[in-house]
Parts: sequence; structure tokens; C-alpha cells
Amino acid sequence: MKALFIGGTGTISTAIVRRLAEDPGWEVWLINRGNRSDIVPAGVHQITADINDEAAVLEKIGGTVFDTVGEFIGFTPDQVERDYRLFKGRTRQYIYISSASAYHKPAADYIITEGTTLANPHWEYSRNKIACEEFLMKKYREEGFPVTIVRPSHTYDERSIPLGVHGKNGSWQVIKRIMEGKPVIIQGDGTSLWHLTFNTDFAVGYTALMGNRHAIGEAFQITGDEVLTWNQIYQTIADALGTELHPYHVASEYLAAAGRKYGYDFEGELIGDKAVSVVFDNRKLKRLANAMRTNIPFHRGVRIALDYILSHPECRQDDPEFDGWCDRVIAALEKSKQEI
Repeated sequence: MKALFIGGTGTISTAIVRRLAEDPGWEVWLINRGNRSDIVPAGVHQITADINDEAAVLEKIGGTVFDTVGEFIGFTPDQVERDYRLFKGRTRQYIYISSASAYHKPAADYIITEGTTLANPHWEYSRNKIACEEFLMKKYREEGFPVTIVRPSHTYDERSIPLGVHGKNGSWQVIKRIMEGKPVIIQGDGTSLWHLTFNTDFAVGYTALMGNRHAIGEAFQITGDEVLTWNQIYQTIADALGTELHPYHVASEYLAAAGRKYGYDFEGELIGDKAVSVVFDNRKLKRLANAMRTNIPFHRGVRIALDYILSHPECRQDDPEFDGWCDRVIAALEKSKQEI
């Protein structure tokens, strides 16, 4: 069977490619710009091209028909419309990576299923994902375009620590604050519920959908089953570092307002996503993916990530702007307490 992945070197797709590269039943192809060729496993075929250059892509794939085409970098409707033009009649299945942030915020019930309403007034990213889903499902209903929708939540790998509040350079500055004994901002009171999924666990669920006729025309959320509060998440990170945690709880609405002029979209990332309690019901996925479970719980995953980050300098990008912003937010709130 032949699989073509658009992208293939990101947090989610890297684990999928590695898993399939060890499966003799799959021939794996990637189409991307070749910027991270060093992490591509042996035996995986690479097409170096700009996916937006449709003529060049069609010339390079020729008359090949793929069993599965996976889209990992499609964020706006024009991008999935391009894929539709490229792969209509050239794939037996098109898997689109959407987002669990597309679910209504807040939902009527914290238990989330694939039938939960899609609506997110707080985050343009999520609204674009919803629009992509709607386009693809319309093509399925009207023309039989063989789409499968996948909605990940918070998936991570060894290169980054999952956090609620961080700056533009990722997780390192927060990790550094924990190591230095500085207060660390946690949204709300830290008691909202959240799922974290290591990318190799995600790959188990995703690959079970590939080539599966029962997945065509359907949406599936893929997450691990472990549910933690944000306080537990941050405490687990501190425990792995062997350091005391100094949490500083700040209302998500305050963070959204305080971060706006600095270019931090905490309205989208928090109010539209991480500040809301969610528990994902994965029974629909597990009917097709019997092996789907949490093999790497967070207390193990965070140690895998920390070991990698601490031994790879490129993963440790200082972010003095975010560090100073945290200090100012905390100082302003402490001052307001004294003035009341």
C-alpha cells in the first residue's frame, strides 16, 4: 500500500512516518520542501516540492494512485481546496488533520465526542479548521471524495514540554523559570482538566485509520486516555526537574488582555482551548484501533522530553521578552492586592 504525507516532519507526522517505515505493508512518500530531511527514516521516499505549485506536484507524482494521502499542514480552506484538486481520483483516502480546539467553547458537556458541536468564537485557527472540515465533508457527500477527519488535542514529542502559558519561543523559558525557582503562571486556578498525548501513542490511532474503509466519511478524535489538571501537569514537570514548583494562578481573561499588545494570542490558546475542561471519549476510534491506549503517560513523557531538550541546545531558546512579561504580570497583580 502507498501513503503520501504532505509535510511529514512535524510533531505528529514524524511519529507516524517512523511507525510506517517499519511496516513492510506500507510504502511511504513525503512531499515537502526538504528542510528536515535528516530526520526522515531510511526507505522513505521524498518528493521535494512546494505543495502550492500544483503543476510541479502533478508532474512529480505522475499517474500514481495512493491508498492514503495525509495532510498535516493544511490550516485554511484554500489549502484543502488545493488538495482536492490535486488528489481527486489519485487517492483512495484523504486524511485531514483538524483540531479538537474546533469543538464548541465551552461545550454543553465536558465529555467530548465526535458529535460535539463545532464552534469557536475565540480562535481564528479553530474556525479555519472548521471551514476546512465543512468543505471536505461537502465534497464527500456530493462527490464521494474519500475524506477522513482527525481531531488531535494536545500532542507533544521529545522536543517540547506541553504548557498552558508560554511565549513565542516555546516551552524552554518556562522550564528555565521552574529550574530557577521563579513563579510560573498557570491559567485559571489550575484545576481544569486536560489530555496530553505523546506522539508515538497518537501514531497508533492514526495508522489504524489508514486504508480502513470504515473511516471514510467519518471524523475521529485521537487522544490518550490520561486526564490531568494543569496543576498536576506543572507539578509533574517540576518533579521531573527535581525542583519545587512556585505556581502563580492568573485568570485566563486577564492573560488574554495583558498579552494582546505583545502578540500573545491567549484568547485563542486559552479561552478558545486550554482553559476549558475536556475529557475526550475515544470509543469511536477504539472500535477501529484496538491497540490505542496511553503507553507513555505524562510522568514518563515529560522525562523523555526533558532529557532530549537538556541535551540539545537548539531546543533551548531563551525568551527574555516573555520572561519579563511574566514578571510584570505578577508584579501588577501583587501591587493590586496591596491597593485594595
